[in-house]
Amino acid sequence: MKQDAAAAAIVEGDYHVVSPKLFIPADTTRYYSHWATAKRVMDIVLSTLALVVLSPVMLLLALLVKRSSPGPVLFKQERLGRDGRPFTFYKFRSMEYNSDDAIHRQFAAMFISGDESGCAESNAGDKVFKLKADPRVTPIGAWLRKTSLDELPQLFNILKGEMSVVGPRPPIAYEIENYQPWHMERLKAVPGLTGLWQVSGRSSVSFEEMVRLDVQYINDWSLAWDVAIILRTIPVVLWGTGGY
Repeated sequence: MKQDAAAAAIVEGDYHVVSPKLFIPADTTRYYSHWATAKRVMDIVLSTLALVVLSPVMLLLALLVKRSSPGPVLFKQERLGRDGRPFTFYKFRSMEYNSDDAIHRQFAAMFISGDESGCAESNAGDKVFKLKADPRVTPIGAWLRKTSLDELPQLFNILKGEMSVVGPRPPIAYEIENYQPWHMERLKAVPGLTGLWQVSGRSSVSFEEMVRLDVQYINDWSLAWDVAIILRTIPVVLWGTGGY
């Protein structure tokens, strides 16, 4: 079947972005079929197991964040979930407390519009779609971001049903102010901790490519594909692929 072939391609690291000249609107028929219940059950089981297994690691990270700079351990931010519904999004704090978001607002507008002038570069000199030399990030925060360990508190968002293990990343409200109408298609699914974008290049993928990947995920969704993306996420996190 088409979904099984796509899942196999993800496992082999062979998935490619659809041509920019083609765009298929998000069709949620498959995504919200009777298998949606099975996806939710998998989310609950995996997030619960992860919280139990990783609780010592999360406690250690919380202590490191607390000792690294003044401020709370958790960073809480309003994000937009399925159909644009707002929810409180959790991360380990990686920036100085009460940092001004103006620098990120400017970068987000440039990134979404395709302006790469504010992007960073990897050690190999490749373009990385991340904010260049963000002065707000703490030393421990830079490491947390590189390893994606700052994302672990989102396991609670998954348990609450606000997020899924796999899905598009949830945007900030001010980001969608810069969206084109077709970009909104990515909000038709429950946002995820990981997704097709993360295992297809992460920060080396442009915004337009990310949207196309999100829509492809929604259109071709299957449980097998979710499992394949989760398996591909493990080496991406361990090796910091596409990170910065």
